[in-house]
Amino acid sequence: MASAGKFSRRVATRMGATALLAPAFLTAAISCGATNSSASPDSAPGASAPVTGESVPATPTPQQSTPSPEATPDRPSPRPVYPPPFSSKVSTVTRDMVPHSWRPGCPVPLRDLRLVTLTYWGFDDRAHTGELVVHKDVAGDIEKIFKRLYDRRFPIKRMELVDVYKGDDFDSIEADNTSAFNCRPATGSSSWSKHAYGKAIDINPRENPYVSADGSVAHKNARAFAKRPVDAPGVINPGDRVVRLFEQYGWEWGGYWSGIKDYQHFSKGGG
Repeated sequence: MASAGKFSRRVATRMGATALLAPAFLTAAISCGATNSSASPDSAPGASAPVTGESVPATPTPQQSTPSPEATPDRPSPRPVYPPPFSSKVSTVTRDMVPHSWRPGCPVPLRDLRLVTLTYWGFDDRAHTGELVVHKDVAGDIEKIFKRLYDRRFPIKRMELVDVYKGDDFDSIEADNTSAFNCRPATGSSSWSKHAYGKAIDINPRENPYVSADGSVAHKNARAFAKRPVDAPGVINPGDRVVRLFEQYGWEWGGYWSGIKDYQHFSKGGG
């Protein structure tokens, strides 16, 4: 009986030890299970989880285009993205259009003149509408030439009838105005200029001045452009695309004259 009691006490002692170990084992098991359950199945080694407190951005949705508001007197229309296409129109000339540049006795009758209204590219990188009075025989040339100048974005400062300046060639040049017909004699001559026939045009006269044989320039604002070549907007240089373009239609450039140089001047057939 004594040996049986000893055996019972040993079993009880071992069971007590096992009971004491069970809480620690269960705690570790539960703790390990909690750790594994919190790991995301999509997580990969090296991937960073969102930082607590920062919102995860939603998938961006395409933005709907909002129509531009209509123009009002206080809110002008926005500048168009693309420039308008070139346009031109040829119409007859009436006496009231040329009150200063034409008069009886001019070498060309009024009925032979034409008003060409056309689009040109400005120094401000915008399209503008200008006017030129020319002889009816060259109106087609002017349309074709200036279309190509516009397509090439060759800039022109201003294009108004010389009558805006009361027919004063000096004032028109001073304003850097591109013009054509003007019933006047050639510079330094008593003979009619080709302008008096409507078969000559002066382009950007400030950037392309008339230079005397001694190198002098009558307009102070043009002195920086007295020599060629010059790399600047609106300038015409020997052999450049503007000169070649006019040559294709039988127009000669004053920049090739000997002695004096008239860089602004193009005339049909020369002179």
